[in-house]
Amino acid sequence: MNFISQNGRFTTHTEKAWWFLFRGDDLLVAMNNTGAEVPVVKNPAQLGLAQARTFYLGILDNLPCFAGEVEEDANPPENLGFIRLRKLIADIDEDIFPVAGRAFQIVNWARTHQYCGRCGSKTKRKECELAMVCEKCGFASYPRISPAVITAVVKDNAILLARAHRFPPGLYSVIAGFVEPGETLEQCVKREILEETGIEVKNIRYFGSQQWPFPNSLMVGFTAEYESGEIKIDPGEIGDARWFTPDNFPDLPHKITIARRLIEWFLDEKGNGIS
Repeated sequence: MNFISQNGRFTTHTEKAWWFLFRGDDLLVAMNNTGAEVPVVKNPAQLGLAQARTFYLGILDNLPCFAGEVEEDANPPENLGFIRLRKLIADIDEDIFPVAGRAFQIVNWARTHQYCGRCGSKTKRKECELAMVCEKCGFASYPRISPAVITAVVKDNAILLARAHRFPPGLYSVIAGFVEPGETLEQCVKREILEETGIEVKNIRYFGSQQWPFPNSLMVGFTAEYESGEIKIDPGEIGDARWFTPDNFPDLPHKITIARRLIEWFLDEKGNGIS
């Protein structure tokens, strides 16, 4: 699938479109044997739903994509249901997930910017641009992205993995954390790892990135080498941290995540793989 992101107003008529409709944080999907499918219809009225807000996202496989929000008490159509986007990671197509993430972030941004952050007056949408503009003072609010770093720390034949309190039992992942004001990405890598595990790192290298719509993050991935220190966790941040070798791995994040890609990179470097 090929998605072309676009901003602005969609004016060309079409018989069908992808509709990413949210009730709160839950996405409307049809669950079947192949996973979760996003509705492809002319408009939400065909599903018996009225959207409170609609945003044009871009083109996916030659069909336009729209994000929409329905009322909190809206009932799903027959054979469809509203499911939390995070819970759909294992079921939704890997090409659809980024578009669903974009839709969620835009809908959530519009929902939380109905009033001006400067003077408190009502805002309205700006034509042909993703912005909410104050009707009184003219202040414009745009969707904001919160950058976070996520890092695979390697020591000889082992990788540093940690278990956050919110993780299911037995699941571990690489260290991650949000970038603070005035901080570079590399400084954030060092600080987060040191604060959470007591480990100092060196030779930090960029790996890749992934949008992470929970609710509006950009995960920036790095690799790093162990420099010094012994594991001493911050119990307020994580529940456990350990060095894992390829022959002694815990449960891992889903393959759609950059966390899993970093772990697979480590295994490839050590001549192993995940089945």
